[in-house]
Amino acid sequence: MPLIYLKNKKNGITYVYESENYWDKTKQQSRSRRICIGKLDSQTGELIPSKRLAASEPTLKRGPVPVTETKRLYAGATYLLSAIGEKLEITADLKQCFPNQYRQVLSIAFFLILEDHNPLQRFSKWALTHRHPYSKDIPSQRSSDFFASISEEAREHFFRLQGRRRAEKEYWAYDTTTLSSYSESLKQVKYGKNKEHDPLPQMNLALLFGEQSNLPFYYRKLPGNISDVQTLKNMLADMDFFSYKKIKLVMDRGFYSEANINAMYQQHLKFLIGVKVTLKYVQAELETAKSQLQKWENFHPDHNLYAHSATITWKYSQTRPYKGDVIEGKRRAYLHLYFNKEKEAEDANKLNRLLTKLKTELESGKREPAHEKAYAKYFEVTSTPKRGISIKPKQEAINAAAKNYGYFALLSNEIKDPIEALAVYRNKDVIEKAFGNLKERLNFRRMEVSSERSLDGKLFVEFIALIYLSYIKKVMQEKQLFQRYTMQGLLDELDVIECYERPGHDLQFGEITKRQIELYDALGVPLPTSL
Repeated sequence: MPLIYLKNKKNGITYVYESENYWDKTKQQSRSRRICIGKLDSQTGELIPSKRLAASEPTLKRGPVPVTETKRLYAGATYLLSAIGEKLEITADLKQCFPNQYRQVLSIAFFLILEDHNPLQRFSKWALTHRHPYSKDIPSQRSSDFFASISEEAREHFFRLQGRRRAEKEYWAYDTTTLSSYSESLKQVKYGKNKEHDPLPQMNLALLFGEQSNLPFYYRKLPGNISDVQTLKNMLADMDFFSYKKIKLVMDRGFYSEANINAMYQQHLKFLIGVKVTLKYVQAELETAKSQLQKWENFHPDHNLYAHSATITWKYSQTRPYKGDVIEGKRRAYLHLYFNKEKEAEDANKLNRLLTKLKTELESGKREPAHEKAYAKYFEVTSTPKRGISIKPKQEAINAAAKNYGYFALLSNEIKDPIEALAVYRNKDVIEKAFGNLKERLNFRRMEVSSERSLDGKLFVEFIALIYLSYIKKVMQEKQLFQRYTMQGLLDELDVIECYERPGHDLQFGEITKRQIELYDALGVPLPTSL
């Protein structure tokens, strides 16, 4: 049953209700009834069961659940995932938010992780041979109904719990990606600027990642025609709703705008964001710093680049519609400038290839609508009846672009050191790899759902699977396991471990090899033992 969260305005306590829909034969209409099951702890956000509910719950005996039939199942990899779920408290949070559904959520997530690229139609076959939390089949025809039953309130509760488990000192990487769809019935599927040049309509997905923990803890859907720079405002509103504190965001320059910087200052957030070197204030600082920037004492061999920082004044403004005025002020910020010789050569080659492409298109008459601004910026095109098309490069514009070769910039209101800022910024590529896992490994590049509710539920289960994958990938990198295994190879190595279920007997695990013991140890998981 879905959970409803209602805040009492008098005492500030949020009460949790189970909502059940039923058909009223007398009134001939659908009705609902709510039963209060407890309240949320104001500090931890965890559910405190009501005394009536706690008293009515039967006392469970410790020990394994008795089995009714003899089975031999693969259990080594699902045991690993269950142990990770306990360690990261994913299972505890899911159980609190989805008391009647969390086992199904976990089982489908485990399937998505272990059966690389396989569609959900294969779940029934997988469930017959593997030990998993739900221990039953979820037929393909029932999976859409199950996804649709996952409520928005319960998902938000899960985000709130997971967000509070993230270290407050770490930056949160924020980025978006596009998910294509064949469906024409999904409201947020729109045609927009597809980052992967897929001609299909799309939906955008925004994701928040812990920059140090490398774990995702929040996502939100966005219409496919919304640009990155427009998404930040709503995301900040979500952060306020979830009562997250000491928020620090790291973003690429696609999210940069004066309005977004002002919004983050207004909400007292710490940020690190990429900025274009063509901005006026960046150009002014760059012209002043160029003579010093490329001196040897500013060279950092570990990163093979030159770095320089300047303290600048940000011209802050805040529009107050309710008062009809604008607050203006000054805020301190740190502008970090970098120069890299290799990037200089790459930038030169990139512009040369672009100019060649543009000139070819103009000469052939096959102009691309998306390139019209570039045509006007870099070329002067004239046409006469006798001589035909004349194409003359605008050298001043080319020289203006060339003067920025090799330079890039970051802006922060907290990090003063340019190398520290660079390390934090570069570590955000974890979110790009997460998008790759979501689309490729979890088979979500193109959405194959036809209803909004099913999409919401499936996306949530995919997100749960992504948390597990992100943790495994992080540990594999730390322990240098990628030198010997792919992620799928590691999971396959453990997946072959069997367990035996027999009526009247404890669960018995089969033989475990030395290599498998080493993998459990490296992943920080205790060895499976007979229960």
